Amino acid sequence: MKHTIITDVFFDLDHTLWDFDKNSELTFETIFNKSHPAIETKVFIEKYVPINQECWKLYQYDKITHAELRYNRLKYSFDALDYSISDEEINTIANDYIRFLPENNHLFDGTIEVLDYLNQKYNLHIITNGFAEVQYKKINNSNIGSYFQTITNSEMAGVKKPNPIIFDYALDLAKAKKENSIMIGDSLDADVQGALDSGLDAIFFNESKIQVEQHIKQINHLLELKKYL
Repeated sequence: MKHTIITDVFFDLDHTLWDFDKNSELTFETIFNKSHPAIETKVFIEKYVPINQECWKLYQYDKITHAELRYNRLKYSFDALDYSISDEEINTIANDYIRFLPENNHLFDGTIEVLDYLNQKYNLHIITNGFAEVQYKKINNSNIGSYFQTITNSEMAGVKKPNPIIFDYALDLAKAKKENSIMIGDSLDADVQGALDSGLDAIFFNESKIQVEQHIKQINHLLELKKYL
C-alpha cells in the first residue's frame, strides 16, 4: 500500500460483488425454457460468455452503441450455435434478459462479510459501466445498497471506465481525494489500469487466478481484502 491513509473504497459491481455469470446463466435458462426449449443453456453460455466480453470491450471504448451491444452479443452467439432465429426474436430475448436479470441476485462468496467489515472503517462507493436502470435494480434486489454512499454509472458520467473522466466524476460525487482512494474490480483494463492512470490505487479481483504482473495488488477471494484494508 502507498504510505497514505485510505478513506474511500470504490468497487466495481458486475463480476466483483454481483456474480454476473451465475445470474446471467439463470436468466437465460428462464428465457429459453419459456420460448426456445431446443437451446441447451450450458451450450449457449459457452459461446455467449467470450462473445459478450468482446462486445463489452467494444462498447467500453465507444466502438458500438448500447443497442448494438444488446443485439450483437445474442446474434453472434446464435450464429455460433447455428441456431436459426429472427431479429424480432433476438430483440425480444434482449429485452427479457434485461428485465429478468436483476431477479437473480447471487453475490460472490464473502461479499456481505467484507462489506460489513469495510463499512466500519471506510466510505464505500460503486463505479460501474453497466446500464443505470439495471444496476440500481441489482444493487437494491441483492440488498447491498445501504453499504454505498455513492453509485456512479457510465450514463451519469458520460464515459465508461477506463476513461479518467468517470473516476474524476466518482471522486467528486464522493467528495473523496485520489490519494486517499482505492478501486477494486475484476477488469485489469477498466478497473485496475483505469484507476491507476487516474491517480487512484487499485486491487485486482482475480477470481480466475490469471497470471498478472507482480506490481499489481490482487486477491482471489473478497475476504482477502482484509490483508490490504
